[in-house]
Amino acid sequence: MERMYFNPGCALCLYKPEMEQKILPFLRQVYPDIALHKICCHHEPGLDGEACIVNICAGCDKRFSSLYPGVRTISLWEVLDQADHFPYPDYQGQTMTIHDPCPVRERPAVHTAIRSLLDKMNIKVVEAKQNRQNAPCCGDAFYPDFPLSEVHAKMKARADDMPVEEVVVYCVSCIKAMHIGGKTSRYMVDLLFGEPTSPGVYDTVEWHKQVQAYIDEH
Repeated sequence: MERMYFNPGCALCLYKPEMEQKILPFLRQVYPDIALHKICCHHEPGLDGEACIVNICAGCDKRFSSLYPGVRTISLWEVLDQADHFPYPDYQGQTMTIHDPCPVRERPAVHTAIRSLLDKMNIKVVEAKQNRQNAPCCGDAFYPDFPLSEVHAKMKARADDMPVEEVVVYCVSCIKAMHIGGKTSRYMVDLLFGEPTSPGVYDTVEWHKQVQAYIDEH
C-alpha cells in the first residue's frame, strides 16, 4: 500500500521554516496518515515500499520522481486545488503574472493547478509571453557554471519578460532571481497564507552556500 509523505524541501525550510507546520494540518485533512519527510531529494529517500511525496519545490518534484524507484510525486498545488477545505485569501482582483520554474516544464498539471489556485484567490493573471512548458529558466540554474555577471544578466532578462510588476513564483530561488532582475516576487506559499514575500538572502553565492549546507546536513 502506498504511503504518503510531505517534504517541504530545503529552500522553504531556509526561507520560512515555520511554514511546514502551517501546511501539514491541511494535508492531514486530505491524507490523515501523511508523515513529514525531511531527507533532501539529493539523497536516497529511505522509504520502504511504494511512496508518494507531496512536495512544494519544483526541483524536489523532478528529482524524487525521476531518481528513486517506487517513489511518485504530487505537488502541494495539485493537492490543494483538488481539495475543498482551504481558506483562500481574497486579493480583490490584483494583477500579477507568473514565472513557471524549469524543473516542472513537463508537468502541465502543476501549471494548471497554480493558475486555478490564483483564480480562487481572486488574482487576475496576465501571462508572460513564454510560460508553462515554454518558460525559460529564471537564471538561477546557470550558477555556478556561468560567471556571476552572466547569471545576473539572465535573471534580469527573464524579469524583463514579465508583463507586470508583481511576479508569482513557486520556487524560492525564483524569488531571489526576480528580485535581482528588478521585479516584485510573490511566492505562492505566501499568497496562500496571506503573507508578504521577502527576498531574504538574495546574494547568489551566499544563497547557494546555504542550500548546499542544508543538502549536506539532510
